[in-house]
Amino acid sequence: MSPSSKVRTIAMSRTNSSPGNFESSIDRPMRLAEIYVAAEHALRNTISDPNLWKSLSSLEEFEQKYLELSKGAADNYHRSWWKRHGVVLDGEIAAVCYKHGNFDLAAKSYEKVCALYAGEGWQDLLAEVLPNLAECQKILNDQAGYLSSCVRLLSLDKGLFSTKELQAFQSEVVRLAHSEMKYPVPLDVSSLITFSGNPGPPLELCDGDPGSLSVTVWSGFPDDITLESLSLTLIATYNADEGVKAIKSSAATILKPGRNTITLSLPPQKPGSYVLGVLTGQIGHLRFRSHSFSKGGPADSDDFMSYEKPTKPILKVFKPRSLVDLAAAVSSALLINEPQWVGIIVKPINYSLKGAILHIDTGPGLRIEESQAIEMERCDDVSENPVKLDNLDDARNGGSTVTEVFKQLTLQDGKIELPGWASDITSVLWIPVCAITETLARGTNAAIPPRQSIVDGLRTIALKLEFGVSHNQIFERTLAVHFTDPLHVSTRIADKFNDGTLLLQVILHSQVKALLTIYDAWLDLQDGFTHTGQGDGRPASGFFPLIVSPTSRAGLLFSICVATTIAEDEAKALRPDSILNIRYGIIGDRSLGAHNPVAMEPNGFEDASQFLIFRGALLLQRPVLDPCLAVGFLPLTSSGLRVGKLVTMQWRVERLKNLEENVHSDKNDEVLYEVNASSENWMVAGRKRGHVPLSTNQGSRIVISILCVPLVAGYVRPPQLILPNVDDSNISCNPPGPHLVCVLPPALSSSYCIPA
Repeated sequence: MSPSSKVRTIAMSRTNSSPGNFESSIDRPMRLAEIYVAAEHALRNTISDPNLWKSLSSLEEFEQKYLELSKGAADNYHRSWWKRHGVVLDGEIAAVCYKHGNFDLAAKSYEKVCALYAGEGWQDLLAEVLPNLAECQKILNDQAGYLSSCVRLLSLDKGLFSTKELQAFQSEVVRLAHSEMKYPVPLDVSSLITFSGNPGPPLELCDGDPGSLSVTVWSGFPDDITLESLSLTLIATYNADEGVKAIKSSAATILKPGRNTITLSLPPQKPGSYVLGVLTGQIGHLRFRSHSFSKGGPADSDDFMSYEKPTKPILKVFKPRSLVDLAAAVSSALLINEPQWVGIIVKPINYSLKGAILHIDTGPGLRIEESQAIEMERCDDVSENPVKLDNLDDARNGGSTVTEVFKQLTLQDGKIELPGWASDITSVLWIPVCAITETLARGTNAAIPPRQSIVDGLRTIALKLEFGVSHNQIFERTLAVHFTDPLHVSTRIADKFNDGTLLLQVILHSQVKALLTIYDAWLDLQDGFTHTGQGDGRPASGFFPLIVSPTSRAGLLFSICVATTIAEDEAKALRPDSILNIRYGIIGDRSLGAHNPVAMEPNGFEDASQFLIFRGALLLQRPVLDPCLAVGFLPLTSSGLRVGKLVTMQWRVERLKNLEENVHSDKNDEVLYEVNASSENWMVAGRKRGHVPLSTNQGSRIVISILCVPLVAGYVRPPQLILPNVDDSNISCNPPGPHLVCVLPPALSSSYCIPA
């Protein structure tokens, strides 16, 4: 400014401040229009750049220049890592663009500002800028961005917006979710909907078990919101190759503001530990997901949830193990052909059998007595403490002396449902069964020790137990139950009198762990024998009742003689075996083995209807001192037997007495023979079976020869000659054949010798 100007300015100030109405040479004050013109004149003289002068020529030009300078400054700040300063300028740029309707540039600038404010945690500043960003996205029809902004607005501190504003944000989310979105994309709501496992130990399941998993879900929406679907992924902690497994909610879920407890049905999982993964769902047509855990209230409140993903497992699935065991209650034999109780021990192993269903299938030769109810009781009441049996009887009779430890069950379609009180305790199931056999027990010679056959009386029961929450657990087992006759019978000739009377001793061996009482016995003799005396078949020693203790023996004596003739009518129906009939009773405990049949209840006095009948077959041989034929094995050659060398086996058959006149047959002068030889040890050359002529006169004889070749070396059983049409009691073996013969290895062949 020139000095003259300075003087004029000072004079003006003095004129304006001097009092009075005196005349002065100073100019009057300038008006506003004059000042504007003077300022413009001064600017024109000061600004020499035409572009800058153009920017100041109008408001629009000024704002355009302001945007250019702000963008340049912001870019410089960003390049120099002064990002906060650059973002502040981006906010100024966004405000100008928003004012002039340039919503695309405004949205881009607002996104930078919101990203900085959110990263720094400046909630108040973000609440001022984020609505502008949402408005820009709404105008631009950016549905995905607008939804994301609405979710972020709902996720801010509740005190920054009023309830009506928050409800408006939620209504926008719901409106877009139920509309037809042109480009539907999954929405991340990790800051709004979060989840966590319930406090306490993880849910523990056995292998193959389904379950119900409770999860706490935190909703940041101000009002209730309906989720059409909801699913949660589980991640195995021990095996990365196991992958992610999703569990889904079967119905729509309504989330209330704040804390919600959601129960999801959990299908069977593989053994291992699992943690929560990702929460996904659907609101209308909008799919959303959440990866994080809720914030919430203070740490000591129920609304507190950590930002950090917990490492504590929410689910543990144990490795496969035994959950239940089924076993037979007793191992000793039960009565065959009589209804008996079969005990099955049901033992849960740290697993509840509530609502379990047991399928029962009997094998061949065994049936269930469906007319009788199945009984179930505590296992320890039966075996561990016999004193409790009295109380157990009271429970069966409806008494109230003990808690419920006994129940009668009905078999329906081969299955029963276990009672609730037996779900956690070891119990025994008593099933009424009957083992059927049509063969009679056969007696043996007293010189041979009795050998009980377990296979003949073996029966099987197939069990299938379905248990668990949805009967998904299945346990199958086949139990073997042994049934037997109460007695084993063996015979021997105790004495022989001069008149031909034989004293037959019948020895009874008890085969059950029960007390047997024999009330009566009689013997139906086979053909060729008859009773002496009264002939009623009763024993000569009639000391009845006869008590036979478990595993002990008793004896009966019968007086019989050999019948000399057989009537023609009796010959038509020959009886090859003698039948021993015994009427008896039994006293036993079903928890130990054989016992009184199911349908027979003891009443304290002897009743003929309660007696049991045992029938056994006895094969009585005629005395060996009076045979009809003699079969003798002739000695072998002195050279011995060798493998591959032909040898002749010879037997001499001799008739010891004349054939009885009253026996008529077309082939009395012939004898049927048969040679039995092991195909592994012998090769028989010629016929193994045929007829040879033998006169009916006493002393007639014939030699039967068979050519054989030994096949193996060592001590082997030689071929045996049998006469199928002649009873063994009419044959005397003299001399008897050897049990074993020595067969030498084949001789060495010279063709295999190597000269020295």
